[in-house]
Amino acid sequence: MKKSRKTFVLDTNVLLHTPYALYSFDDNNIVIPEVVLEELDKFKKDNSELGANARHVARFIDSLREKGNLNKGVKLENGGTLRIEMNFHDVKLPESWVGTVNDNRILKVCKGLHENKEKVYLITKDVFARIKADVLGIETQDFYAEQAPVYDEQYRGRLDVYTDESKLNDFYKSSKLSPEDVCVTNICSGMNEKVELVVNQFLIIHSSSNHKKTALGRYDGKEIVPLNFIEERPFGVTPRNAGQKFMQESLMYDADKAPLVIIKGSAGTAKTFYSLAVGLHKLLTERGASYRKILVCRPNVKFDEDIGFLPGTEQEKIAPFLRPVIDNLEVLIDNDDRERYSSEKELKDKIDELFDRKIINTEAIAFIRGRSIIKQWIIIDEAQNLTPKQVKGIITRAGMGTKIILIGDPEQIDHPFLDIRTNGLSFAAEKMKGSPLCFQITLADEECERSELAYEAARRM
Repeated sequence: MKKSRKTFVLDTNVLLHTPYALYSFDDNNIVIPEVVLEELDKFKKDNSELGANARHVARFIDSLREKGNLNKGVKLENGGTLRIEMNFHDVKLPESWVGTVNDNRILKVCKGLHENKEKVYLITKDVFARIKADVLGIETQDFYAEQAPVYDEQYRGRLDVYTDESKLNDFYKSSKLSPEDVCVTNICSGMNEKVELVVNQFLIIHSSSNHKKTALGRYDGKEIVPLNFIEERPFGVTPRNAGQKFMQESLMYDADKAPLVIIKGSAGTAKTFYSLAVGLHKLLTERGASYRKILVCRPNVKFDEDIGFLPGTEQEKIAPFLRPVIDNLEVLIDNDDRERYSSEKELKDKIDELFDRKIINTEAIAFIRGRSIIKQWIIIDEAQNLTPKQVKGIITRAGMGTKIILIGDPEQIDHPFLDIRTNGLSFAAEKMKGSPLCFQITLADEECERSELAYEAARRM
């Protein structure tokens, strides 16, 4: 029996976000409304990811033009077809919907094709377009080419395991524990399934008979070993919980051992604070510093694409978006809680000196493209607002001796076309899981150290 073809109508936001969506619908029909071409044309000169994606789509469609009539449909290599739809301008929508609005013009095409008995799906990342399509009886889908599992199932970089008390005592003495000697329940026996550990996964090892007895370790790919830097106090900072001890371990390793660190967690878990503390420790207190400078980037959804149009120098443009970095530096530079704010000018001068001496530098994400960055400590804050393509572009910019720290909370996303599964932070975490060059840790809500109120809010909200 011949399979009935589906018709997928692509919205502009799908092509701007993931241009290779054009290759993703097997032997079905792809329809691009003419209004989508008009919207793509507005981005073709942009020096941004959106501009690059618009040009990619334009080149692909132009290559098809030579093979046939785009208005009638051109065969694709996978057996499907692609056509530009110019019709259905007279299709009726609800009277209150303005027919000249671009989203509504796309919906007219969907409704017209539906009335022509085609099995139509609107593919869009715009939730309101999906709602309006549903009102018209049009089936809709988001486009997920690259997505992580649901948040509760995403890799956390840590695991609670159990072992016999005698083996835990041996671990204290020999600094080694076999993966076969741990289990995920507090009753370890031959009936337990083998624990599947991941390279560089952190472990809280509990005694199966004495719940007060624990140890911290890391799986190095062969054995479970103790933390190397647990006694360190980078820039005077002391880890206050297991999550921060794991975070410190990840950050303290040099770039030859751990060139990529991914830290996820809610507000107040000291992700940015600790990354800055260890970076300053590496540059200012270690002899023969491994890094030339600290580079801090904090993506802002609208700002990163429009930076070239804003007045002022690059530093002046991005300064308002890096205020959280300044807040953390205020605490790090003067760790005396009572005296820290006695002289605002003195505190500001100390922080300004870090920037004036180029110890800390700030850049927009857009300016990292196309570079090879050597011997730098790079902090990408709020990385959950990056696309998978942007994350790949950042990680692949790392030159020799550079360490990249991706920080963020996948539950706090500002990007209109990203969610907890499709953001660049979660994508990178899943793709880099098990790499010997990547350390990861997800901090728990109860490891919030900002204040009692911050912890209470994270727990309740």
